[in-house]
Amino acid sequence: MKITVTVIKADVGGIGGHTRPSDGLLNAVRNIVKPQVRKDGKGLLIDSYIGYCGDDIHIVMTHTRGVNNSAVHGLAWRAFEAATKVAKNEGLYGAGQDLLKDSFSGNVKGMGPGVAEMTFEERPNEAFTIYAADKTEPGAFNYPFYRMMVDTLSNTGLIVNKNLAKGVRINVMDVEKGKVAQLEMWQDKPTLEAALMYPGRYVVSSVYTKDNQPIISASTDRLHNIAGKYVGKDDPICIVRTQKDFPATEEAGAAFSNPHLVAGNTRGSHHMPLMPVKINSPASINYAIPIVSALVFSMHNGVLVGPVDGFASVDWDYIRTIAIKRAIAIRSQGFIHPATLVPEELEYAEGYRARMSVLWSKMRPIPGTKESPHPPHPSKPSQPQPSTPQPSQSKPSDAKPAVPESEKKIQSAPQTKVKKSRKPRKAKSADVKKA
Repeated sequence: MKITVTVIKADVGGIGGHTRPSDGLLNAVRNIVKPQVRKDGKGLLIDSYIGYCGDDIHIVMTHTRGVNNSAVHGLAWRAFEAATKVAKNEGLYGAGQDLLKDSFSGNVKGMGPGVAEMTFEERPNEAFTIYAADKTEPGAFNYPFYRMMVDTLSNTGLIVNKNLAKGVRINVMDVEKGKVAQLEMWQDKPTLEAALMYPGRYVVSSVYTKDNQPIISASTDRLHNIAGKYVGKDDPICIVRTQKDFPATEEAGAAFSNPHLVAGNTRGSHHMPLMPVKINSPASINYAIPIVSALVFSMHNGVLVGPVDGFASVDWDYIRTIAIKRAIAIRSQGFIHPATLVPEELEYAEGYRARMSVLWSKMRPIPGTKESPHPPHPSKPSQPQPSTPQPSQSKPSDAKPAVPESEKKIQSAPQTKVKKSRKPRKAKSADVKKA
């Protein structure tokens, strides 16, 4: 039986900030989704699950309608719209934040909510895990995906499992250009590693076996690319099929055991470790450390069993301690890179550009060098002065560029020294000829 698993998530409001959705929001989503789960087959869905990670609500849906189905996507959109109304009535922060379009257009991709989905022939003992993250971007999954599917030091299954040892097909998306490259393991391993060096742009969107069985599907939308400005982090979500020909559930989970640094955090402008947390955990107010939860499911005929909380056991408490220590260490560096993102990745870029415009307004050419393309800083910021005219304009061709009074002495000093040093040399050479 072919089953489609669709997971759609969105941030439509949080209590007191970007913490967690209210019970009212969760109930609003359930009231829209649950009536579509019908045993008589007359509903859109076979089964569903609704939860949250931080302030993002995720809707897990199983059905037989295939990926990118307008009716299924429309159901999630209506559920988030209903939750947005509740968020506004409750005065929650960021009400409707991720709904970036005014009306549904047949598919939620490119409209704000994150989507991960795949269609496959259901195995007798179908197993998969959904990883939901908050306060970070899609590239946050690159490192764990690499550990699951490429790194034999992290996953021995890549050696001992005959199917995985053949290598996989990994689709890497350029999220800035909207293009996808299919890379074959193992021959394209160095190319994959080069791409994953830049997780802000190149993101693993899906992984398949060599015989085209889907293993991984991940959301890839960058909200600032849709809205044209910062409206919140992208908060990715993904589906990872496990067991048999795929990574074991434990091999996939262990890929998150080294809390690596990811982009995100408060104001989406810092590097912080990705901390595994329990299901339905609110975001931390300790500078909003990026978090990820693991929902472990079994499924038969599209009916879900679970989820088991993958990161709830006591060993993960130790991993959380590691993440907290790393977070404290990098936050102690303040605003100095790499604690903060590079300028082109800052989510509050408008504010940064405003600060830098002040800096550039104060920039002047270094004495003795050619004119900078930036005009000299006016003596009084409140009274802008025109740029220095070029030789082809009103001044004669041999005219020198205007120099601020405070710099004339500095520029003239080298010229005086040259004149004094030349005269003695000429006199000396003349004396030699006479002699």
